[in-house]
Amino acid sequence: MAASDQTGRNHNTGLPATRAGSPWLAQWADRLRRAAIILLAAGFALGGLVIFGEVSFPRALAVFICLVAGALIPWRLRDVEQARGEGVGIAPVETAVVRAIVEGMPDPAVLLDRAGRVLHFNSAAGQLAPALRKNELAQFALRSPEIITALREAIASAEPKRTTYLDHVPVDRWMELIVTPIAVPTAFGGSDYSMLMTFHDQTPLRRVEEMRADFVANASHELRTPLAALSGFIDTLQGPARDDAKARERFLAIMHAQATRMARLIDDLLSLSRVELSAHVRPDTLVDIVVIIRQVADGLEALAHERQVTIEIELPTAPIMIAGDREELLRLFENLIENALKYGASGGRVIVSLVTAAGGDGAPEVRVLVRDFGPGIAPEHLPRLTERFYRVDVGDSRAQGGTGLGLSLVKHILNRHRGRLLIESVPKKGATFTACFPQTKSPASA
Repeated sequence: MAASDQTGRNHNTGLPATRAGSPWLAQWADRLRRAAIILLAAGFALGGLVIFGEVSFPRALAVFICLVAGALIPWRLRDVEQARGEGVGIAPVETAVVRAIVEGMPDPAVLLDRAGRVLHFNSAAGQLAPALRKNELAQFALRSPEIITALREAIASAEPKRTTYLDHVPVDRWMELIVTPIAVPTAFGGSDYSMLMTFHDQTPLRRVEEMRADFVANASHELRTPLAALSGFIDTLQGPARDDAKARERFLAIMHAQATRMARLIDDLLSLSRVELSAHVRPDTLVDIVVIIRQVADGLEALAHERQVTIEIELPTAPIMIAGDREELLRLFENLIENALKYGASGGRVIVSLVTAAGGDGAPEVRVLVRDFGPGIAPEHLPRLTERFYRVDVGDSRAQGGTGLGLSLVKHILNRHRGRLLIESVPKKGATFTACFPQTKSPASA
């Protein structure tokens, strides 16, 4: 075979290197040889018939032309089919270039034909809707009424449509969908519309709006009482108790307690808002949960000594790794153990233990149990314990310095970590709070 230079032309023939000496020419030469033999034999036969007067010359010529056409047309059809198999006859919207563009989009994107069948979708869309399948109707995988309505309207009007909907799996997320009709050429030179669906996560914006509204409502409600107390005592100290040293000392102590309560309430509200803001983003940093629990337990030894409660730790010596946010986990276990020390102090001890077990779906999970032996919780209160500002005993909670947000914060932190909270209690026999986390293999065993 002749060598070719960098310009892509054959030195001997001057033809493009992709044609000269290629299998394409060899294939055509072979076809022509076989056709020539067949046509030559047919020509001799027809010539003999003309010579002997069996067939007139015009009729013989017409038959020969038909034979030539019959020999060449099937080759042309085979070439067309082969070209289509190589991508030449594929509709422009189904080419690899369009597929690469859709796959390269950062947000979930799905390209449909005008009938609503899936042509291409990227990996982000596959994670958003795992049921998506190529060449199947998108409505089978995207069953939200808002999505189906927007898609039908865009197909019918050939105009862009925008809608928002709430996606509940795996966690609540507000999504915005934009359906954009795109005019594309067809394989036969005409034009048609394809539908490009792009999804945008609006959860952070929604979280910010909800956080602002919740903060204003909760802060105005919970801060009213301590602020009223502070204002009343200030008026008293400026008036009747101005020169009463004993009353001044007592009132200042109460004011200090109320100010401390307000500071803790604001801290809990801000922590809760931060967790809710990032609830849709699962932490991916590996942390040793055993170290975190021991650190929290050591930090609460002073409170345990003050309440005359013993903290018993039953933890493995080996590291137990989970995907989590260290600061949030510290806050979670601090709330659980501190609640046990405060509200279960009459039992004299608190047990903190860790076990591994299978979750409801059979996947392995890490369970941290915090058990107290106090008065327990009545069954009717258990379903509402994680509600904001819900208290079993309002007076006792405020006396203990509680804000009513501790277990709500625990629940939201667990939700962000894709975990769950289990609460078991029998009146007069204590309560057990179990924080469950998906288990992650340690680097040593991975």
